[in-house]
Amino acid sequence: MLRILLLMLSLQTLTQAAAEESEGHVLKIVDVIAEDPTPAANDTLDDYYEETSTNNQTDNNSEWLYQFIEETDECDPNPCYNNGVCTNDGEGDFKCECPLPFKGKRCQTVINACKHAKCGRGECVIIDDKPFFECKCFAPFQPPNCRRPSACNPNPCLNGGTCVKGRTRASFYCSCPDNYRGKFCQVGPDDCYEGDGASYRGFVSETEDGHDCLHWNSHLIAAGISEDSANTEQEEEEEEEEDDGVGQHNYCRNPDGESQPWCFIRYNNTLSWDICNVTRCPEPDVTPTEATNNEFTTSAPEEEFSVCGKLWPGRVAPRIFGGRKAKPGTHPWQVSLQGRSRHSTNDFHHFCGGILLNSCWVLTASHCLHSTVEMQVVLGGVDLEKHEAADQTLAVEKYIKHQNYTDIDDIQYNDIALLKLKAMSEDGHCARETKFVRAACLPTGPLPDGMECTISGYGVTEKDESGSSQLLDTKVLLINQDRCKAPNVLGNVLDEGMLCAGRMQGGVDACQGDSGGPLICRQNGTNFIYGVVSWGDGCGKKNKPGVYARVTKFIDWINENMRST
Repeated sequence: MLRILLLMLSLQTLTQAAAEESEGHVLKIVDVIAEDPTPAANDTLDDYYEETSTNNQTDNNSEWLYQFIEETDECDPNPCYNNGVCTNDGEGDFKCECPLPFKGKRCQTVINACKHAKCGRGECVIIDDKPFFECKCFAPFQPPNCRRPSACNPNPCLNGGTCVKGRTRASFYCSCPDNYRGKFCQVGPDDCYEGDGASYRGFVSETEDGHDCLHWNSHLIAAGISEDSANTEQEEEEEEEEDDGVGQHNYCRNPDGESQPWCFIRYNNTLSWDICNVTRCPEPDVTPTEATNNEFTTSAPEEEFSVCGKLWPGRVAPRIFGGRKAKPGTHPWQVSLQGRSRHSTNDFHHFCGGILLNSCWVLTASHCLHSTVEMQVVLGGVDLEKHEAADQTLAVEKYIKHQNYTDIDDIQYNDIALLKLKAMSEDGHCARETKFVRAACLPTGPLPDGMECTISGYGVTEKDESGSSQLLDTKVLLINQDRCKAPNVLGNVLDEGMLCAGRMQGGVDACQGDSGGPLICRQNGTNFIYGVVSWGDGCGKKNKPGVYARVTKFIDWINENMRST
């Protein structure tokens, strides 16, 4: 980077006009060298300098160059997670100073303070203060190291329960008052959950199969944190405003939209999870009203949801789960497009992705659609092998391919299409808005190169139908169009209806998503559908990013077709 800046400063011999004309070229060359710091790349800059310095006119006005140098700040925005402090190293890179107990290039990993802890008959949990761990003893073993048993002294039973000693020093049971239950009489008569249990704040801490719940801050759970699941500063601020009931305890909760409260358990020495033994609250008495067959209760026949591009408050915190468990509600606009041969009685199977735009319209790729296939969409779920409570299944009434869609040598042009869903009620509604089913926003304009966006799906493309039953996601970067069109990248086959995104070094690609699936970019707290997974040259190859239909180029086409149909 230092060599680049010195050479750029020497370009002051350019005329003002030449400087203005050359700015774009210099930026491109800087991009090339930053991506490929090899002698060949440096020769490219030498050739450029030799060519441009032949101009004999001079001008000392290099304000544009200094402005560019001043704007090059690897710490803006802050790349460090968990309140890490970013400093520039002077060589075009950055360093994160991580607050304990975090470590890693971006402070994305929790230090395993429990690695050398001696907790005996107890569980080691991660805490915020030194020494960053604590032993939670299994009764009747006592702190600090959970090795000395003391049954009934002190009394572990709650709510007036009586502790009864067993035959050994480490055995006891609690005799609970009427209407109380649980190993420690901690579960009262009003301890129950409503709906899916998202609001449950009771004290049940065992599963239906009798397994004891792990603490939510157990080191076994914290060990799953990765760079992809670490939180940005903005996400942490948002989560501080949310209350999902998860904390430094082992009570059952439902922070992620499961069918009822659950918890993590240790089963066969591996981390797992299970539904909890929590009682459902009795249904309140409701005065009978006029019967209706309509699934929707909204009076006005509107296709639009209340708001687009917003996640439902109270979603699961990814820093806790580290990708070990699917997170319903994280990609509520994700569509599973499923099909079978027309007039067949076979089961539907997932073959492409899509994006929900409003109650009755889905955006997808033209190359996914065939007239011989009967289609349906499934919304809300995260596991193709389960019939989840959050699922909504709707038939596809019709589809509209872009009139100029073409496929030339496996390169798709104008690869965008709309699906019209079949209404579920007489008032014209199709999908129902829930915390797991939301609409993405159409973009209002271009987004900057280098912006980090998200792709999601089940890993199914037209060349690989195996994929995953679990919903996947990953981060990609928007890449400059000229760089994508370079001969050693994708060449001049790209047109203005396409964009590329990924990582030039390879490894991350649209293969992690679905054909027809979403490229979602978040700006000012709103999620925009910026691209639709279209095609690529291989999967995760160096200098071969994924290619997407550029949604901004099709806004008029999308709106006109949704209005006219």
